[in-house]
Amino acid sequence: MPYTATIKDYEFLFDHVVDLAQVAGTDRFAEATPDLVQAILSEAGKLCEEVMAPLNRGSDTDPARLENGVVRSSPGFVEGWKSIAEGGWVGISGNPEHGGMGLPMTVTTAVNEMMSAACVSLQLASLMSQGQIEALEHHASDAIKELYLPKLISGEWTGTMNLTEPQAGSDVGALSSKAVPNGDGTYAITGQKIYISWGDADFSGNVCHLVLARLPDGVPGTKGISLFLVPKYLPDENGNAGVANTLKVVSLEHKLGLHGSPTCVMQYDGATGWLVGEEHGGMAAMFTMMNNARLGVGMQGIGVAEGAYQHALAYALERRQGKSLHGYSIAAHADVRRMLMTMKAETYAARAIALSCAIAIDMQNATGDADWATRAAFLTPIAKAFGTDTGVDVSNMGIQVHGGMGFIEETGAAQFARDVRVMTIYEGTNGIQSMDFVGRKLMDGGDMAGRILDEIEGCAETARGTFPDLAEAVWQASETLRETTEWMVAEPDMDQRFAGAVPFLRGFARVLGGYMHLRSAMAAPGTARETLARFYIERLLPEHAALMAHAQAGADGLYAMNLDDLSAA
Repeated sequence: MPYTATIKDYEFLFDHVVDLAQVAGTDRFAEATPDLVQAILSEAGKLCEEVMAPLNRGSDTDPARLENGVVRSSPGFVEGWKSIAEGGWVGISGNPEHGGMGLPMTVTTAVNEMMSAACVSLQLASLMSQGQIEALEHHASDAIKELYLPKLISGEWTGTMNLTEPQAGSDVGALSSKAVPNGDGTYAITGQKIYISWGDADFSGNVCHLVLARLPDGVPGTKGISLFLVPKYLPDENGNAGVANTLKVVSLEHKLGLHGSPTCVMQYDGATGWLVGEEHGGMAAMFTMMNNARLGVGMQGIGVAEGAYQHALAYALERRQGKSLHGYSIAAHADVRRMLMTMKAETYAARAIALSCAIAIDMQNATGDADWATRAAFLTPIAKAFGTDTGVDVSNMGIQVHGGMGFIEETGAAQFARDVRVMTIYEGTNGIQSMDFVGRKLMDGGDMAGRILDEIEGCAETARGTFPDLAEAVWQASETLRETTEWMVAEPDMDQRFAGAVPFLRGFARVLGGYMHLRSAMAAPGTARETLARFYIERLLPEHAALMAHAQAGADGLYAMNLDDLSAA
């Protein structure tokens, strides 16, 4: 599937909307100069356009398969991974001490989105390794770091995370996997894990699993869980992959989409593993991996949205059907134009929000400032949920642009919708993201939310002289959101909050999207960026009012109909 890297969008957003310069102004990221960032984006764009995008269709039609206990990847994935590894794309933000580039997470986020747009099934292997690299950098012993990080960063080895079990999904504390000390500093890991993305790969010299399990003295629930590094092959005295560990892939899941990424059922039978972090501190260590993985998954959704948009646009420009005053292709018809502009405006808003989250993460890492940490935590569930919802909505709309041909597999339009659907589910469902958003993220009494709303209204005030109509719309939307935030903070009953959590998060994202588009219009008046901003603010931003009303409706109406009534014919 052809793909054109969105480098110009990223350069514009970095320079005029999310302010990458403040990150480059820190000592830690001083090397992230505009010239270097432009070079990184350019080279990543070539990889995505020339190497990864041609693999995408085959990843769906010729999926990963299990042969004699070994996963065989889709055609071209072995060569594709070699290009990713040799280009250093796995370790963009990795510590230079172990071979990483040490670049900001914001740059990694941009590259990951382009890779997701090109071939998300293969990109997922890279994302899993990046998450493991970060967890090991923060929590592993020096010995583990020295052995594993160079090989993970180089792409010679790949990484996974193993949380879910048949009886323990979102309730991770219900897991039953066990870890028993071997007496030599290692542990015997026994149990079964499901939904393990890239649990095996024929392009990896070793697959390194991060596994949650409970020690004999581990208390029930999440507080008794520990984290272990369990490799497919045990390293020998030279640090190379040696004898096979006692673990295996039992089967691959048959899935709606994302066929090129093997989702494995893993069995551990006394497999040798090493403790990562403190005993019973597994969830803290794993959340290091999961939090940035949530931003990464949000960008996957945005990447797939971009791929679906480009695919639909190309079709709409070529397809002739009916007649319009504006031309002969279906792109000239008003409703098709509405869909195309919606797809473009939504994707741009979600991209800007996710990059703002990445900027906060970088500033937290560079300065240690608690305010940046709070901001990053606040924006993470929005970036994940809105990014993946955008992927689903835009991909679905892409099918509609294709009309009947969108329902026919040969066009490839449906692949985007099938591939992206799981992203609203994994790394914490979007419902759980929303519950976290109205729960823990408002435990500061709405302080961070208020500060962000102050920024939005400050921008609107500045824009009144140039774009009075757009500025007023954004300012009023921010005030409505502020009132709903105050309602959420004042509501002590969490069920009442949870009932409106999803519309509240989406409404917050709607207003943030209006803010990002307004900033874009201010930076490029009289251009297509202003036109797109007008479309978003005039036609999509008004949805916030209905979302805020829904958010404040409470839980009583949800429970007014009992379960018998729900099941009645």
